[in-house]
Amino acid sequence: MEALPARVRAYVACVAVPALFCLLPLVPGGPVSQPGGVPVSWRALALLAALYAGCEHLARSRPAAAPHPGGSFHPVLLAGAFLLPPSAAALVALPGALLLPVEQRPYRTRRLWRAARLVLGVWAASRIHTAVGGREAVAGCDVPGALGAAGAAALAFCLVLTLLDGGLPARTPGVLPRGRRTSAPAAWWRLFLGSLVPITVHGLAGLMMALLWRSPYGPVAALLVLLPMGVSWWAFAQYHRERDAHRATIRALVQAVDIKDGYTRGHSERVGRASMMIARELGMDDDRVEVLRFAGILHDVGKLGVPTRLLTKDGPLTPEERRVIELHPEYGHEMVRGISFLGEARAAVLHHHERLDGTGYPYGLAGGQIPESARVVAVADAFDAMTSTRSYSRARPVSVALEELRRCAGTHFDPRMVAALARAVGRSGWHPVVTADDTGPDTAGARSAAVAGPAAPVAGRSGARR
Repeated sequence: MEALPARVRAYVACVAVPALFCLLPLVPGGPVSQPGGVPVSWRALALLAALYAGCEHLARSRPAAAPHPGGSFHPVLLAGAFLLPPSAAALVALPGALLLPVEQRPYRTRRLWRAARLVLGVWAASRIHTAVGGREAVAGCDVPGALGAAGAAALAFCLVLTLLDGGLPARTPGVLPRGRRTSAPAAWWRLFLGSLVPITVHGLAGLMMALLWRSPYGPVAALLVLLPMGVSWWAFAQYHRERDAHRATIRALVQAVDIKDGYTRGHSERVGRASMMIARELGMDDDRVEVLRFAGILHDVGKLGVPTRLLTKDGPLTPEERRVIELHPEYGHEMVRGISFLGEARAAVLHHHERLDGTGYPYGLAGGQIPESARVVAVADAFDAMTSTRSYSRARPVSVALEELRRCAGTHFDPRMVAALARAVGRSGWHPVVTADDTGPDTAGARSAAVAGPAAPVAGRSGARR
């Protein structure tokens, strides 16, 4: 059982209270109409609430369902905001949000959070839509006016959800998407930008539903809008299934390397993280950042083809043993070259031990001949090798490792990548996870000195084995 922190439960309660007040006008004995004297269409309310609950149930019954725990069928909710007075529109979300299952305990608190945030979001959207004359535009099929009002309502909906999600006081898995901490304004801004485009699209679909609902064809025609939404949802789910399969493939390969070479356990993940930091610092787009993360994670997969006795050998390597270990980039490339989604990560696996001056391996490429992805991973790999404790070398301070990378920039490493890593580490810090195998006895004097000498930590024995 995963308990929520007390301050998170208190925050959820504070959000639930105003959500309840939004629904009070519909309580028996309360007013029978909303602000402005607009009557409540209980038939439309019931139909939309059932439709939303049904769509949510269908989405959650499939693998890789909704990316947002608050609801994947916002078009239905926004159609309610365009058709109904504020309190009635807010009620559309309530049955589905409260009755549909959640994946983690405590179930009641998580259902309450899901319902409260949607009630407030839809209520705000409906209030804004009414205030800017959207209801009259929809009733009169005034498409330009309806578009402007719908945009304002969708913006209000997005802002409310962003503010509520961003206000969560702690990392809360299962409540806030991706469980991220969002206490800073920058985090709120990222949440808002990430939600704005999909909610705008959902707002347009909701407007189409509302216009068709008010047309002579009625609610049945409005339901047709959900068909393309269903197709897009299915395609999105397929994409997530494929992405999950990709990650499972990578995870299996990395686990196999970790089992074979216990001294580097965790190294692959850390190199992936450092590669991602470099890529982001260089301004690469998100897709390429992800590919370079894969490249860092998989850079040593070729060690599966190297005899374990060489990877764990005490004492210096013979020239023949070194040549065998230096084949691991080629082994790795053979293993991953058929995995199309890896893209340029495959080149990084093959060339991450090349050097700018042409003295690297396996092909002795120099300068611009080395793929950019490989130059990124080479810096990330050397950085983690120097800042991690191995059986043949003790971890160096981050500042010392960065200085060593700068010393070797232009000969071993691309200066741009070194500078990007230094900037990223200076801004975000570097806190590698230390695994059980990282804390073994230090035998650096017996091993690294016998192979490379203390002045060349990135070029000698550690370079061959990392």
